[in-house]
Amino acid sequence: MAKLETYAIGSSLLTYDLIEKILNDGTKLTISEEARQKIQHCRDFLDKKTDNNTVPIYGVTTGFGSLCNKHISREELSTLQENLVKSHSCSVGTPVDKVVVKLMLLLKAHALSMGFSGVQVQTVERIIDFYNNDILPEVFDRGSLGASGDLAPLANLFLPLIGEGAVNWKGEYHSGKEILDIFGWKPIKLQSKEGLALLNGTQFMSANGIKALIDGWHMVNCFDLFGAMSLEAFDGRIEPFWDCIQQVRPHKGQIETGAVFRRILEGSEIIKREKEHVQDPYSFRCIPQVHGAVKDAMHHVTEVLHIEINSVTDNPTVFPDDDLVVSGGNFHGEPIALVFDYMGVALHELGNISERRVAQLIMGLRGLPEFLVAKPGLNSGFMIPQYAAASVVSQNKMYAWPASCDSIVSSNGQEDLVSMGANAATKLHKIIDNLKIIAAIELMNAAQGIDFRRPLKSSPLIEKVMEAYRKEVPFVEDDVVMKDYIQKTQDFLEHFDVVIE
Repeated sequence: MAKLETYAIGSSLLTYDLIEKILNDGTKLTISEEARQKIQHCRDFLDKKTDNNTVPIYGVTTGFGSLCNKHISREELSTLQENLVKSHSCSVGTPVDKVVVKLMLLLKAHALSMGFSGVQVQTVERIIDFYNNDILPEVFDRGSLGASGDLAPLANLFLPLIGEGAVNWKGEYHSGKEILDIFGWKPIKLQSKEGLALLNGTQFMSANGIKALIDGWHMVNCFDLFGAMSLEAFDGRIEPFWDCIQQVRPHKGQIETGAVFRRILEGSEIIKREKEHVQDPYSFRCIPQVHGAVKDAMHHVTEVLHIEINSVTDNPTVFPDDDLVVSGGNFHGEPIALVFDYMGVALHELGNISERRVAQLIMGLRGLPEFLVAKPGLNSGFMIPQYAAASVVSQNKMYAWPASCDSIVSSNGQEDLVSMGANAATKLHKIIDNLKIIAAIELMNAAQGIDFRRPLKSSPLIEKVMEAYRKEVPFVEDDVVMKDYIQKTQDFLEHFDVVIE
């Protein structure tokens, strides 16, 4: 597929696949002419509305949250918006991953381009300037309730537009004022509603969700491959992966998983040989059902997130053609909070079943030596990597507890039910980080087990993986410092692209 050099914001709907390509290709952003006209049309309407309207408009001629009954004079409208950005910049904790910051900029520019937010064209242009020049504002991972969207992290994101805050550029930190001076840009003078349009919205939650989807789908593919390798090491049966059994319980993910495993194992001498055992344990036999259910969950999350990232989620919403400015609740994170929690539970289950396969491989069953070493007793072999896997699986069970079950009243009772969607989104990365450890441990064990099946060969695909992996991590003859091998395997996976044709 050809490299995508530029992408015009507002020219199409955003999808997970398109966003991944934009990130991977280093695509530069522009604003489509249609989007430019929509933005300007809405801004012109809002200017006329504030000039001629004596009826209070939330966040435009009033204060925010529980201060919605405080009237703001026309002369103070710009100051109101600047004060909003400063006062709300309360994200705290750990700096957010650079990819997530870039995604926040992309998603906010896209949302504003729909022409229902009342911002200036130059404001969207400056967001795109930041994206294209890899100017990444300093944002932290905690502070959002997922209530009026992601107020705190989005405030930190956009402080540099007005010459405040800090950014990371070319590996160095600069103040907001410094970065504007370096590029010869003037601070954006926010107009009525602009601060609110920048800060209201679900772009922090959504950006974390997109990053988790990219990483999560990679883990799904890894566990399919390593699960198949474990099946080979365990001398497992192919029948549970036949298509006929999937078709009589036709969940999409289950059917897909059965087909994937048949492709991975095609041509294997190990899988073809006659088996003495009639059944395999659930962690092998039920892979189509478990991995398949995870895929179905991931597909559902993808569908919901596609709707979210192509929506207007700030407040109030401006409808210039209908002469309306409507204060509503599109910023509320509940729709994605729930599916992020669902995704966390599903991804956790990938690690749960993987650890069980690892445990089966070290039990000394089906001709494999205990703990996968030739001299168990003198050597502990692969005894303790299973401990490590069990530890992080247990931690993932804690992270899988739904954040969306919680709510704490804020803004003096005005925001009395919040989604906690930001917490649901950010803990996905912790689950995925643990999955990377579990995947590495399963690959280590599966590869060791397959080598004990020699001279029989696995499938061409698995043998190709084995050849690449053994260049980095050798077969374990006697006890070694396992921590080093686990880390080498994780490093291998960082650069390993799972392609199952």
